[in-house]
Amino acid sequence: MNPISDSRTLLFDRLIKAALGKVHGDREVGIHFLRADSSGAASLRKAVAHVPVTASPAATGAQAGLTDVESPDSPTQTARHPLASLQNSNWSRLIPSPMSPPEPTVQFPMPAPLDRPAREAAVAALRAKVIACTRCPNLVSARKSVVFGVGDIHARLMFVGEAPGADEDAQGEPFVGKAGELLTKIIIAMGFSREQVFIANILKCRPDTPGQSAGNRKPTPAEMATCIPWLHEQIALIRPEAMVALGATAVEGLLGKTEGITRLRGHWQSYRGIPLMPTFHPAYLLRNQAPAEKRKLWEDMLAVLRLLRLPISPKQQDYFLPKP
Repeated sequence: MNPISDSRTLLFDRLIKAALGKVHGDREVGIHFLRADSSGAASLRKAVAHVPVTASPAATGAQAGLTDVESPDSPTQTARHPLASLQNSNWSRLIPSPMSPPEPTVQFPMPAPLDRPAREAAVAALRAKVIACTRCPNLVSARKSVVFGVGDIHARLMFVGEAPGADEDAQGEPFVGKAGELLTKIIIAMGFSREQVFIANILKCRPDTPGQSAGNRKPTPAEMATCIPWLHEQIALIRPEAMVALGATAVEGLLGKTEGITRLRGHWQSYRGIPLMPTFHPAYLLRNQAPAEKRKLWEDMLAVLRLLRLPISPKQQDYFLPKP
């Protein structure tokens, strides 16, 4: 008997059983994002069979876990999630249950693009579903509006923020408060208008603040996990050429990365094949208006313009640079 082979078989069987058990549990609470039939199990087993496993004492006993599954791209680097290498479009909605923290976004291929009339119809249907969503009872009871998103659904560029605030909740539109005013200035400085880009959030409802008359809070992991499928569908329909993630929460929701926006900003990421630029949330620049910090965000926007092959004027190039 080969102990490493036995450990691999045990690990795969436990993973498959856990995945199917989770799916059935999700269905009981109304979540239908993962296939749970025999063909789905076969696809999962086949995909997982390609994930290398490093045997260790912790992975060979009855309590074997998933910590020894490694990334196929780097044999020495532990993968953030054992399913991170799956590329089967049948699993393109692998979403945690509402009570689980969000896992890193699995990089599945995008579905085939739709023509303009079909896209418009699909977005209208999605909007109707999102507006009627009641998956988070605490948010439903406190919200005034469901903030679907705003802008051109055929846009080349998409901005993603954290969650609606009080102003957004009142008006039903993302980024309309003070941070929204600053974002609008940034968009205009790039050569766009708000109507030429698309703006959305990780959460479609304002996080409730029981006992508080003012202020906002960060979405919980469970809230993000519950709401993020709506954003995934939006992005799949809009198919922008580039995306900007505004702040750490947007990066966490889209990519599952929690390194911090200071470390991630300025470095291109990939969301399902779409180039994604993490940068500061406009609210950060309202708190810290140092020209050096403004320049960091602006350099990120210049990188976006270059990727989109758009002209950059000398004036744009020199924004927030120290004057000689």
